[in-house]
Amino acid sequence: MSAYFAMLSDALRQAGIFQPCLLLDLDRLDGNMALVRARLDPGLAVRLVDKSLACLPLLSHIGKALGTNRFMTFHPPISEAVLKAFPDADLLYGKPMPVSAARAVLMKGEAHWSRVCWLIDSDERLAEYGALAAGLDIKLRIAFEIDVGLHRGGFAQPEDLSQALKMMPAYKRLRCAGVMAYEAHAPHIPGLFGGPVKALAQASERAAAFVACLSAHQRGILNIGGSKTALLHHGGMANEVSMGSAFVLPGDFDTAGLEGFQPAAFIATPILKVVEPMLPGPPAVTRMLQALGRFPRKGCYLYGGKWMADPAFPEGMRANGLLGLSSNQQFMGLPADCVAKPGDYAFLRPTQSEAMLQQFGPIAVLSGGRIVDRWPVLPMA
Repeated sequence: MSAYFAMLSDALRQAGIFQPCLLLDLDRLDGNMALVRARLDPGLAVRLVDKSLACLPLLSHIGKALGTNRFMTFHPPISEAVLKAFPDADLLYGKPMPVSAARAVLMKGEAHWSRVCWLIDSDERLAEYGALAAGLDIKLRIAFEIDVGLHRGGFAQPEDLSQALKMMPAYKRLRCAGVMAYEAHAPHIPGLFGGPVKALAQASERAAAFVACLSAHQRGILNIGGSKTALLHHGGMANEVSMGSAFVLPGDFDTAGLEGFQPAAFIATPILKVVEPMLPGPPAVTRMLQALGRFPRKGCYLYGGKWMADPAFPEGMRANGLLGLSSNQQFMGLPADCVAKPGDYAFLRPTQSEAMLQQFGPIAVLSGGRIVDRWPVLPMA
């Protein structure tokens, strides 16, 4: 592990990067993509989650390798960028958009929004989008959000979806393209309640009951899964699975469905100071807390901080609750035998890729032990 981070440090120095950055290990990313290709059920396509991979070159790299032009999108400014960058892209919204947000982009009259499929989670939203399409005199593709156990919204029972489908003739400008199911709860179901395998099977069975309500021409998008579950689906109702974070494997995605994947994204930041830390107030208080193991005898201050990330290197580096977090100079405790010095790099592993990839400006792309490119990221707003 030390040799790996020493290699990353050398690459950053040679590239002249001496401020916090997001580093992407392209070789590890390619290895993760190879595992996806090997394990993905042959009957399933991949829909790339743009919010988790919010960088056009990154989306392009993965899309080309997997042969997919399907994207799941969540935020109109990012949707706009993806539509413009990929002329054949097919976008499915992964959450229902307020009808006013949809109206705002559709009123621009840009043709590329016809490649978007909007998500409908209720009869009320169906009526709103039906009125929107009629008012603007345009055709809109929609998919129905179905609840297969997560209970985050959408149509709760197949009978509810059937009723909504019966209302479709009243909305002459809407076209049903399919359904979207999400079973992010499945990997976290404890064994007492059947465990992940049973939860995944139940979610798939529920999804099949919803799909049975659709006619043949309404089954173009039968979407299920997320990064933690996509590779566990074999057979079943789906014709595509959504994946995003798995490709760079942030810390929250260390799950059984992604065994063998490697973390491919790290926050790298210079160490500003290495100190024998003291708390404000009488020195005796610091000495007492150190004797009790509540406060470290050695520490450092980082360039920046307060990220959604866990310490990765130097080994044993950790935050300390007594000094708290700082987005300017983050204090981190160090083991007494740590040899880190000012100017060295510290590395943290993001707990998620969503939003994190966008916080540092262009991503530093590593391949073959060198920084070979800087990839611009998509806007957060």
